[in-house]
Amino acid sequence: MAHLLWFFALVYIVEGVGQIGGLIAQPLTYYLKQVQGWTPLQITAYLTLFNLPWIIKPLYGLVSDFIPLFGYRRKSYLLIANVAASCGFLLVSQLTVPDRLVFALMLTAYAMAISSTLCGAVLVENGQRLKESHTFVNQQWLWYNIAAMTAAIVGGQLVQNLLPTTALHTAAALVSCAPVLVIFGTLFLIDEKKAPMNLQGMKHTFEGLSIAVRGRHLWIMAAFIFLYYFSPGLSTPLYFIMTDNLKFSQAYIGVLGSLAGAGWVAGAFLHRRYLKKLTLKSLLNLSIAIGTVASLAFLFFWNEATAAVISFCSGLAAMIATVATMTLAADHCPRHAEGFAFAVLMSIINLATALADNLGSYLFTDVFYRRLEPLVILSSAFTAFAFVLVPLLHLGEKRQGAAAVGAIAPPPPETR
Repeated sequence: MAHLLWFFALVYIVEGVGQIGGLIAQPLTYYLKQVQGWTPLQITAYLTLFNLPWIIKPLYGLVSDFIPLFGYRRKSYLLIANVAASCGFLLVSQLTVPDRLVFALMLTAYAMAISSTLCGAVLVENGQRLKESHTFVNQQWLWYNIAAMTAAIVGGQLVQNLLPTTALHTAAALVSCAPVLVIFGTLFLIDEKKAPMNLQGMKHTFEGLSIAVRGRHLWIMAAFIFLYYFSPGLSTPLYFIMTDNLKFSQAYIGVLGSLAGAGWVAGAFLHRRYLKKLTLKSLLNLSIAIGTVASLAFLFFWNEATAAVISFCSGLAAMIATVATMTLAADHCPRHAEGFAFAVLMSIINLATALADNLGSYLFTDVFYRRLEPLVILSSAFTAFAFVLVPLLHLGEKRQGAAAVGAIAPPPPETR
């Protein structure tokens, strides 16, 4: 199991640095605000474009489940995706016009989404086999946020000390080196047996896929996850509040991002030490309670000191929510269609988050006239509403990591 833990750590270090929300996030947002003069809604809409590759993640899972490439369902795709990511960021480092940047950034978004999807399939396959999906989820997001902490500090320093365009290009050049870690991990840490494409193998995969599509469990999980994550987003409005109203330096905004990452890391250790033995239902309810309180705390986002505390607590709450919902998703994926089913549920999160971010920026700009308080109250109410939905999951006393009944596909004919 140790080699899998190292693999998940490497993949999510790269995701923490390499996603659009990673090292390049603050330089890109600052560039669009200062050089292009864009509004919060324009910036959010532009960034939403890069959610599309994450929303169609089931397509990548479907292809990898059905069609082995060079004999492998996961490894070959991971290698190609990370080479593409590196090339995409190198291209970003040479461009300035938003219309051209969008192509290069979209390439990196597709590559990161494919890599994440294949990593998710590896997680589900091995998590259900070892009954350790919650451990693997925790490991992924622990290292994701260690990387995100570092990326936030570096991104803030780049914006503080360089011209906006130079900061953007430097961030892209730095990120282009990160995918090499996943290439190394794919070659040396994944023990994947070759799976030649054959009719019998495709039949088993299709059986798993049919269960995923017809199964009531999957769609109940999908509905719950969508509603859980659909709360009006605060990220872009907060950036404008910090820059224009509170006059925080760009370096300190980067530090706040790092403190949020530290909260995620603290949440990971809190789960490992105290929350791992809770039932999944209890963990979900706890995550909703903490998330609601953490959202309301933004009402006190007044100065650098309160911003630091709130950012840390927000990260901690987000980590507990992520472990709870991703464990829920992993435990309900049917076998032989792990890549597709897990990707469907992750895409639901990405879709809900993208819509919520745009809704938050729209409300902030056009309804609340750049007042943060009503947006915070509304966002907290959406989070609290998830309490009502938990009983619909019928989780009972299910433990974290135990595969749900609806997730078990029938064995192939020759083993019955």
